[in-house]
Amino acid sequence: MFAPLARAIGQLDDPVFLGVLVRSLLWAAACFIALHFAAIWAVHQLLDLHGWLGWAADLAGGIGASLLALWLFLPVAVVISSLYIDRVAVAVERRHYPALPPADGAPLMVQFWDGISIAARILLLNILALIAALILPGVGLILAWIIGGYAIGRGLFAAVAMRRMPRPAAAMLYRRARPVVMMHGCILALAGYVPLLNLLIPVIGTAVMVHVLDQALVAHADHCG
Repeated sequence: MFAPLARAIGQLDDPVFLGVLVRSLLWAAACFIALHFAAIWAVHQLLDLHGWLGWAADLAGGIGASLLALWLFLPVAVVISSLYIDRVAVAVERRHYPALPPADGAPLMVQFWDGISIAARILLLNILALIAALILPGVGLILAWIIGGYAIGRGLFAAVAMRRMPRPAAAMLYRRARPVVMMHGCILALAGYVPLLNLLIPVIGTAVMVHVLDQALVAHADHCG
């Protein structure tokens, strides 16, 4: 049942995985720094304060920019790493499924928008978790976790599946594999609450869904046969 996750974690030492992770972190960090200084500059220019008032405004703007950048760090990293989904998937297939023919691969813009979708779902998970913690402690967090698991699992599965099939076929296969996708999506969403560990979601999640997709294709072939 947990074989896809175990295989994905077992491949963490793959140079491709490490390369994608490092690139995503570097680009996300660059965006973090740019956003931080842009917010300070904007506050300074708009308020045009001087003396201690200007210093206080710059300080408040810097703190606010840092909090916003931290909040957006993971979604930005996910968007960037989504551009490398095909690279991660190829590495998994090369190690575990060498007999598979090369995937046609979704167009770059499709991969990018899928990445935006996954990032938005992760950001929504964070927002729901914050709101739920304030309104319904305990129960609210569980609901947010389940919603996040559904969103992340489905988004990653669709991104991986569309490397080898049109979106309608990917949607049909998702319905067959929904319990397994949901289970692994919830595990990934749970990791989303853990700092640093959440940065592995795009890489590990992509690898997991490649294995889940292979299982779904085999089950579909057996069913049709």
